[in-house]
Amino acid sequence: MVLVWQTSRALTVGLAIATLVAGVLPAVAAWLGQLIVDAVIAAMEHHEATGEADWWPVLRYVLAEAGVIAAIALAQRALSAQQSLLRALLGQKVNVMILEKAGTLSLAQFEDSEFYDKLTRARREASVRPLGLVNKTFSLAQNAISLISFGVLLVQFSPWAPLVLVVGALPVFISEAKFSGDAFRLFRWRSPQTRMQMYLETVLAREDSIKEVKLFGLEPLLLDRYRKIFDTLYAEDRRLTLRREGWGFVLGLLGTVAFYGAYAWVVVETITGTLSLGQMTMYLMVFKQGQAALSASLTSISGMYEDNLYLSNLYEYLEQPVAPEEGSLTAGTRPGDGIRFENVGFTYPGAETPALTGISLHIRPSESLALVGANGSGKTTLIKLLTRLYEPSTGRILLDGNDLREWDVQALRRRIGVIFQDFVRYQMKVGENLGAGDVAAFEDEARWREAARRGLADDFIAEMPGGYHTQLGRWFKGGQELSGGQWQKVALSRAYMRESADILVLDEPTAAMDAAAEAAVYADFRDHSQGKMTILISHRFSTVRAADQILVIDGGEILEQGDHASLMAANGRYARLFRLQAKGYE
Repeated sequence: MVLVWQTSRALTVGLAIATLVAGVLPAVAAWLGQLIVDAVIAAMEHHEATGEADWWPVLRYVLAEAGVIAAIALAQRALSAQQSLLRALLGQKVNVMILEKAGTLSLAQFEDSEFYDKLTRARREASVRPLGLVNKTFSLAQNAISLISFGVLLVQFSPWAPLVLVVGALPVFISEAKFSGDAFRLFRWRSPQTRMQMYLETVLAREDSIKEVKLFGLEPLLLDRYRKIFDTLYAEDRRLTLRREGWGFVLGLLGTVAFYGAYAWVVVETITGTLSLGQMTMYLMVFKQGQAALSASLTSISGMYEDNLYLSNLYEYLEQPVAPEEGSLTAGTRPGDGIRFENVGFTYPGAETPALTGISLHIRPSESLALVGANGSGKTTLIKLLTRLYEPSTGRILLDGNDLREWDVQALRRRIGVIFQDFVRYQMKVGENLGAGDVAAFEDEARWREAARRGLADDFIAEMPGGYHTQLGRWFKGGQELSGGQWQKVALSRAYMRESADILVLDEPTAAMDAAAEAAVYADFRDHSQGKMTILISHRFSTVRAADQILVIDGGEILEQGDHASLMAANGRYARLFRLQAKGYE
């Protein structure tokens, strides 16, 4: 309710008023029904006795009831309109809350499958469930008001009459509540399967995976797996649905028996002359509408129970603890000292073996460091620690004399320009793909052009139909797809957008480029790296050999360290790999 109140106070108040009106007026209509019937009988008796027809007393009540019915219709329309508007606003608010929370989470949380299940559950259900809960709450309030007003009328007939309604509806409610809980537990348990289904849908229907899927003939296999997951889930749904509806029917019969018992009671009282015909009409209507209102109330309550269980997913996700951003430094105490790794070790959450062990190194401004090693040796993990996507498990990393933990994260990241091997291909304009490198200059065309020139992307961008405003990717109309090498130039240009960066990290930046483009990239790189610290990951020794320091990493440990000449003289792993690659070019 607090969430709804925060979303729109005006609509919440409007819903409350419409609910009150829609709740009270049905009892008023039933009471007017009694007055109409009794007035008709009185008019008939008057006509028989005097021969005169007096229409007005009856018509007055008919007009009053017509007004009440119109007011009920208006209240229902007002409820419906306000609920629709609130649904849109609330769905947006909850989704924004989910996405805002996602922005505060660590990379480790995103890589944790259990946590990812929480996120998936929150996103899938929570944008519709809050309003469902609100609608049911107001529906419950409306029916409760109706029941109280019906109760006032029924007590005049007999103090036991309201109890008949309750006894009739209670068993159905108990059954509904039980099965709601079962449905929710099933929903939580099956999150991983549902996520696998969503993943298979993506693989089978996305342009970046479909070519390989078609080429390898994977469609039947993946589709069969998709069907099997559905069959398992459907079997459980079917079992739950049949049990729920079966028990609902059996227990619902009790309500029917109670209602018709009350019906017979009213009829007998009327025959014996205790009740007038008008009162009989009113009590039958009240019993019928009262049972419907009570049944709707209990359905609302069990639905609220179910929605509340689902909403617990949202709050479980929103209350996920976030590591506090402790650092506040924007400048180091020893400017120019550069980057120091002091005996740094790191183990991924849930992993047995460390990804890095005992890493120590020092890079000064204007120096370059190249990382060499097999895939999975820990090179990219080292970059994730430097950019504070992860915190070291042991040891510490210093920048300009201060531990990275002491730095303000935003200030630290503004100093780092990075191109990851698995960079993101944004389905946006070319210029925006470049601008992503520096949020402050996201739409600065002059900066786009300069960055594209340095990243060697300006030539092919100039030839595109809309230049820097050409839509990239195939997701949206008119989108242009780029080759791997062109995308890599876009990513490199994105790293160059960050003019304030004095730490440049290039993870396989030219793997998809041709030899001429690669040579041009490194020539420009050397020209502009004065005063900057550069870290380069590459499998091409032609680029590695120019670095001031070379680190050979294997199994997360430093195997060899030095410049090209010293490592060749040592005749170890680096020298062997260098000669092996050089031989391929002979």
